Amino acid sequence: MISFAMELADAARDMVARAALPDPETKPDRSFVTATDRAVEERLRAMIADRFSQHGILGEEGEDVAPGADHVWVLDPIDGTAAFVAGVPVHGTLIALAQGGVPVLGLIDMHVTGQRWVGEVGQPTLLHQGGRVAVCRTRRGLNMDRAILSASNPDFFNESERPALDTLRKGTAWRVWGASCMAYGLLASGRIDLSLDTALAVHDWAPFAPIIEGAGGKVTDWQGRPLHLDSGPQVLAAGDPNLHDQALAMVGI
Repeated sequence: MISFAMELADAARDMVARAALPDPETKPDRSFVTATDRAVEERLRAMIADRFSQHGILGEEGEDVAPGADHVWVLDPIDGTAAFVAGVPVHGTLIALAQGGVPVLGLIDMHVTGQRWVGEVGQPTLLHQGGRVAVCRTRRGLNMDRAILSASNPDFFNESERPALDTLRKGTAWRVWGASCMAYGLLASGRIDLSLDTALAVHDWAPFAPIIEGAGGKVTDWQGRPLHLDSGPQVLAAGDPNLHDQALAMVGI
């Protein structure tokens, strides 16, 4: 399954690299979509249907296919479409495989930087880059006041969620915004310590649990519950499980 997920990521990266200058459309939720988003997902769906016809598929740009199947692939062809449109190199492809509703395999592939994080339940997370493969380890032993916090976009937080972001903003050493899926890969690599996000659909977060947990971290929803295909839209991740517990208490929702 990992080998096949890598094939999917290779196909997506090649298509994005050859894509024309994006001309975005605006969805009803005001997010962007491009012809490349749709073409990449169509290609990945066709590859899955050809190889695993009994598997389900959940994708950002298409209809659900057999969502109740025991094995379900979750696809985000371009996570960070706005960054893709703007030319900011933090967009990537997200691929996950869930079994029994729980993500057991996750892949984050960064189109421009070439980083590819791969996680599998029960196995160490690996970073593939430039022909090298390295085992990922999260950063441990930090107090909250030394931690780096990331969030995809503060604008995604509604009025009731804003206090959670503000509390962690005040309690941490520094904040980085707008890294999209790269933030979660960098958390697995020990470069970022906390990630707090909301307004996420399943295709936005499905790969994160296998990747972060395989590197020694912890990821849940804002109530501390493990992630499954019905989770969302709120995600809290930390490189250190103790830091996660502290952050969860501070979020207080």
